[in-house]
Amino acid sequence: MSEKFQDRYRVKSARLPGYDYSQSGAYFVTICTEDHCPWFGDIVEGRMTLSEIGEIVREEIIQTPIIRPNVVLDEWVIMPNHVHVILQILNVSSVETPRRGVSTWKPGTLGSIINQLKSVCTRRIREMHPDSDFAWQSRFHDHIVRNEESLRLIREYIRKNPTRWQFDEENPENRQ
Repeated sequence: MSEKFQDRYRVKSARLPGYDYSQSGAYFVTICTEDHCPWFGDIVEGRMTLSEIGEIVREEIIQTPIIRPNVVLDEWVIMPNHVHVILQILNVSSVETPRRGVSTWKPGTLGSIINQLKSVCTRRIREMHPDSDFAWQSRFHDHIVRNEESLRLIREYIRKNPTRWQFDEENPENRQ
């Protein structure tokens, strides 16, 4: 039987049940634009060339560990319509204070970090381009990195992602 919330069907959470996403660890995250629109720029000869909107996303990704001293920014890449990032959360006793507004997620969790990143980027993009219909997919994909070999492979995947764009399932040219 499908669950409903406020008379609407709910999509089951993709988060690992019972896992504390504020605990120390490395997390591989993919965040996509709505309808996979290529807002962030283009791949030219295997290298990402950022648009103005892509530059905003880059700036905000770089700000993430500055705003949150318990977060380490590992490998990351911005692609035309999605972002891959490895974030490491360090378990600290202090509670995160949202930089801009109130978080709807439990403070200090992976969800609150990604929610705030998406929110700040969206606000800045819409300020710069008020007529744009820029939006993110409502959800994001995460993978808990469980060992050094997995971390090494994910880093390699992120580094090589622009050179593999022509085969990427997120590339609109490859979507049926």
